[in-house]
Amino acid sequence: MASGKIIPRLVEPRLVEALDDSPAVLIHGPRQSGKTTLAQIVGKKRGYRYFNLDDDVLRGAAEDDPMGFVGDLPDRVILDEVQRVPALFTALKSAIDSDRSLGRFLLTGSANVLLVPKLADSLAGRMEIIRLFPFAQCELDKKESTFLDALFSGNFKINKYERLQQKLPQCIVAGGYPAALARNTPRRSAAWYRDYVDAIVQRDVRDLARIASLDVLPRLLTLIGRQTSRLLNISELAGPFQISRPTIRDYVTLLEKVFLVDELPPWHTNRLSRLVKTPKLHIGDTGLAAALLGVNAQDLAADRELLGQFLETFVYQELRRQSSGHEDDIRFHHFRDKDGYEVDLVLEKGTRQVAGVEVKAAASVSSSDFRGLRKLASAAGNRFAAGVILYDGDISVSFGDSLYAVPIRRLWEAG
Repeated sequence: MASGKIIPRLVEPRLVEALDDSPAVLIHGPRQSGKTTLAQIVGKKRGYRYFNLDDDVLRGAAEDDPMGFVGDLPDRVILDEVQRVPALFTALKSAIDSDRSLGRFLLTGSANVLLVPKLADSLAGRMEIIRLFPFAQCELDKKESTFLDALFSGNFKINKYERLQQKLPQCIVAGGYPAALARNTPRRSAAWYRDYVDAIVQRDVRDLARIASLDVLPRLLTLIGRQTSRLLNISELAGPFQISRPTIRDYVTLLEKVFLVDELPPWHTNRLSRLVKTPKLHIGDTGLAAALLGVNAQDLAADRELLGQFLETFVYQELRRQSSGHEDDIRFHHFRDKDGYEVDLVLEKGTRQVAGVEVKAAASVSSSDFRGLRKLASAAGNRFAAGVILYDGDISVSFGDSLYAVPIRRLWEAG
């Protein structure tokens, strides 16, 4: 990514729509994912004033008198990093109740308010929440991806693609954070990621919880990076630490609150009784995971097991990032039963459609690789739209019954 160039974000149209019909809009997502840039780009066109609550003086004034602070704000305002003053949410609620002008408050936050119930409840019905992720590959390549539409329409054409080969581990290790991508070398990018984790722990985690041993969190996050795309196993995560399993569970949730970790819930249906109900754990960005593990693109290419894990997380994060700009609400799950059938990603569009995505680091696909997707199709019944195996091959082809082998490159390139 060339430094200094503004890359359009997939969620911008959704943000503009929300400001037109909601009193307050919150862009939340990890620090350094581009929230401030997006808010300022949209806000500048609409005459918003900008205030950053990372500023000590401004934050102190907001903490001492939240109601007075909000009352003195301009008519249209951007409040950056609003989670740093939780009392502001109650003050904003009061201000909105007295004046429900649309698009009045544009907020950004680096904590997941949906996992902080007091914050989420205080503005329920008054605030729209928009998730901003680090860059998707299609944003970086400045290409309009049609993958999700093709998936839910079951419409993948026979087509040839150039294999990614060595570019694949390079993309995985690079990750999606703008500041890391702006660094000149992979080594410098990795240094940025490591410093980033330390900064998050020292600043945002302190705001959310009182933890005696903050040094545990980077070590725990590194362990999660090594186990990314696996079923959540608290006992295994707690093993290296002299800390109880309930505390480690709380720490995982805390890392999720600051968008460093995602728990992928299991898909369920009444048609099947032997489903595994444990969530999968994914690190929030593969560039971050690679930096914490000290893995470069060459290392990743040489370690097929780790490549498979990272690739699954990379695809999951790419699809989540693409879905953030999609018109339909798309929810993500994984599927696994006690007989060994599994699908890496199950996507649900509303209540009407279910699709499955299996991820494979190999260059070939056979009919037997679709066993999990066939089980998912049977369980979903007439809701099943399509099943896809994403692989590092060079041809998109149908295997019948709405099942397809599709090159990974198709994720961000038109068919």
